[in-house]
Amino acid sequence: MTNEKAQLLRSYHHEGPVLVLPNAWDAASAAVIQQAGARAIATTSAGVAWSLGRPDGQRVSRAEMVDAVRRVVSAVDVPVTADVESGYGDVRSTVEEVIAVGAVGVNLEDGAGFGGPLRDVNDQVELIRTARNADADLVINARTDVFLYRLGDAADVIKRGTAYAEAGADCLFVPGSLDLPVLRQVVDAVPLPVNVMAAMGGPTVAELAAAGVRRISVGASLAAAAFDFTRTTAATILEEGVFPETGTTVGFAQLNQWLSRSS
Repeated sequence: MTNEKAQLLRSYHHEGPVLVLPNAWDAASAAVIQQAGARAIATTSAGVAWSLGRPDGQRVSRAEMVDAVRRVVSAVDVPVTADVESGYGDVRSTVEEVIAVGAVGVNLEDGAGFGGPLRDVNDQVELIRTARNADADLVINARTDVFLYRLGDAADVIKRGTAYAEAGADCLFVPGSLDLPVLRQVVDAVPLPVNVMAAMGGPTVAELAAAGVRRISVGASLAAAAFDFTRTTAATILEEGVFPETGTTVGFAQLNQWLSRSS
């Protein structure tokens, strides 16, 4: 894959302002996020799973995830990077299929399940090498769940991040910690741009960028917020019999217009 969008996405990890990715879970959310000003779109596996009526955690098939990525790509003009969890068993096939539908990047995680354990470092290295060998231009965001599942400390993250860099990863994703001194320690020691998962009440984009972070995503937070808004608004209608003012500006006409390119 020699792809201008892949080159553009890779450049965002090294040049210009920090790359901020409010994660999308379907074509409509991707279109809205692009309209908000996103330079690229990242999917969230949890949001995709929920939209398909499944819990998160590799409960969707490769075919279902690839189809979801295809719909996202069709709705936007910017580069798309796909959360493909641990690769759905055959990483090469997964990578080749998401590339075929237009994605130019992937997330690959080392967690073997919720709460752990983590995949052996050498096994994860082989997973990343397989993805890299599938396509030289693919932007690989190697995720480690050391912090997320409290299975180690910064030294463990650094060990894994260094190994993942040698295997061909382009970025190290370290969800689970927003401790700025710890993140600075990782940034200084790992030869890759670092991606963190921001959270409400946590450090700002500016603070994370000052700590050396180059990529910021939000995981399933936007999807969860959208579903919570739906639940609370529906409850008001059902329980109180009133139709609350939402204060929203995105309506029927805007969504029709923004999604016209994917029809």
